[in-house]
Amino acid sequence: MLLVYTHKITPRVTYTFKHICKRILGIEVVFTSKVEDFIAHDSLKMSYAKQPLSNELFVRSNDLLFDSGLSDVEINVQTWGQTKGFFATSERSDLPFDIFAASFYLLSRYEEYLPHVKDDYGRFLASESLAYHHKFLNQPVVDIWAYKLKDVLQERFPNYNFPQRKYTVQPVIDVPMAYYYKNKGFLRTIGGTLNDLRRLKLKQLYERYTVLMGFKRDPYDTFKWIVRKQKSSKVKFIVLFLIGDYSTYDKNISTTKKDFITLIKSVADYCSVGIKASYFSLSDLKVLKKEKLKMEAITHVDLNAVRHSFSKLNLPLSYRNLVELEINQDFTMGYIDTLGFRAGTCTPFQFYDLDYEVQTPLQINPYHCLDFALLKYHSLLDKTEHLQKVIKAVKAVNGTFTPVFHNYSFSDLERWKGFRTLFNLILESEE
Repeated sequence: MLLVYTHKITPRVTYTFKHICKRILGIEVVFTSKVEDFIAHDSLKMSYAKQPLSNELFVRSNDLLFDSGLSDVEINVQTWGQTKGFFATSERSDLPFDIFAASFYLLSRYEEYLPHVKDDYGRFLASESLAYHHKFLNQPVVDIWAYKLKDVLQERFPNYNFPQRKYTVQPVIDVPMAYYYKNKGFLRTIGGTLNDLRRLKLKQLYERYTVLMGFKRDPYDTFKWIVRKQKSSKVKFIVLFLIGDYSTYDKNISTTKKDFITLIKSVADYCSVGIKASYFSLSDLKVLKKEKLKMEAITHVDLNAVRHSFSKLNLPLSYRNLVELEINQDFTMGYIDTLGFRAGTCTPFQFYDLDYEVQTPLQINPYHCLDFALLKYHSLLDKTEHLQKVIKAVKAVNGTFTPVFHNYSFSDLERWKGFRTLFNLILESEE
């Protein structure tokens, strides 16, 4: 157990130390503001304040973890060995940077509350992030910093037996559209047919009707392959179905279709199933609740996992709605067009509400690779190389690698050629 002396125990202090010490390093951590209790402790201990008490392990604190609300934070990013750091400390500090304040800045997504440019869907762009500007987006810096703290602790307490964690994979499969042609209903099928004729897409028209007449499998119907992979894999897949109402943004199959209900149930027999929250549910709690209840009625299991449509987050509203509905797992934290670590970590963490200054029960599972982000690399060799770089970065800190693929990523469609191979590579990386 690590005892931390600090002059003021705040929600920010406990939140950040628990992520670094407990979740990443596996060390229990407790806090005290009493000097006598700190002196009496005979195991791991450190002080986190402006000045050390004596000769103990000491990290000079930045003011961020003792503030509340948002303020203008001055950040000066500097090189620290093979990584970067910010919130520099002092010569007496055992670490050159306040890794706790820096970690809180990244984990709380502090920068996403500040004024920034958004894309057409209102999303926070990778190019707006501190990590992108200072070239550490490709590193799980919070985890790297935690291991630097561990090195200092090991030096001070050589007889302490530190626990070891293992690299794990947490695959997510997004299903915004289960079928490309099947079960679309009469009007949507006629509309698609007329569209094919208008654009002279005769090959697509032929394929549409060979699928509808049962002579060929729907190109998006890759679920037998997914279930087969699940049966042979040690890791549990998380499959997220879009079941919201048809709209401009969301075009999945209606849950009035028996085939779609049967599909969800059959996948749920082998994989963990959740929902891909529809575009209009992002700002409407009633719509999100309706989708939650609909999925629970299908699976007869409490809904636990959600990923937002278009990877869109409206902080803090999107996450508050999940907390309100007691949905405890989110898989939206990542960038759609860039590989890397949006929150600076490859360890699942709790959502901290900056407005209320409270840690919530919602666990954020940051993803580090979306299949669409790999499309910008033209050859399979390039895709593999960039994917392996991310896997290597996660393995270096024994973290959790979370990739997001779509059901159609495993199809035979030209743009998705080779993605089954990439998915297999990810599964094999844990062995």
